[in-house]
Amino acid sequence: MTGGPSGASSLPDDGGAPEWLLDAQGVLEADLPDWFTRFRPPEDVARRSAVLMLVTEGEGGDGHDIVLTERSGHLRSHAGQVSFPGGKLDPGETPVQAALRETWEEVGIDPAGIDVVGTFPDLWLSPSRNAVTPVLGWCRDPGALRVVDPREVARVERVPVADLCDPANRFTVRGPTGRIGPGFDVADLFVWGFTAQLLTVLLDAAGVSQDWDQRVRRSLPWRYVRQYLTGPPRRRT
Repeated sequence: MTGGPSGASSLPDDGGAPEWLLDAQGVLEADLPDWFTRFRPPEDVARRSAVLMLVTEGEGGDGHDIVLTERSGHLRSHAGQVSFPGGKLDPGETPVQAALRETWEEVGIDPAGIDVVGTFPDLWLSPSRNAVTPVLGWCRDPGALRVVDPREVARVERVPVADLCDPANRFTVRGPTGRIGPGFDVADLFVWGFTAQLLTVLLDAAGVSQDWDQRVRRSLPWRYVRQYLTGPPRRRT
């Protein structure tokens, strides 16, 4: 691991993570949605990454939040999209170590305060040809979040779980490849694709989702369609 604090505490004996989060982990361990099978990475993947699906106490002690970032518009893959903190594994790192390190480097949350609840099987992101390991974590008090490296992250938000569950904030969206999936409109963020699907899996497994009208369709913003059509932006020199 490089830069910042290292390591993380294991899940405490007193069950510090909220019950709904532990329930979600148990449900997914027992019966993964077929989405994980459909997007299983191919053999001998060269590029591997990890993301941290981090749940925190709500600001002001009200409910719970999930940490989301908006990626920099200058990145070569998934530029400007909403994501969980995370990034590429460094040589010798495990997915958990990479997810914690990247979260520290991107939004300034000390890994020592994060309890790792579990990990899920790798998922394949074909646009970036990347196998991604989702890591589920809990942090009671992450402190003030900030954009540490604007080359990687444009914004960071703690989004209330209640807002993610609110049917008024949910819709379906057709991606640039024609695949239809879930979407969220929260904290002035348009959440779709991989991140929206992971959020949906987590909320459904936890039993906290509310019924929402899947006939509500939103168009994918043109900036994402253009990115798919034109490819990644050129690196600045």
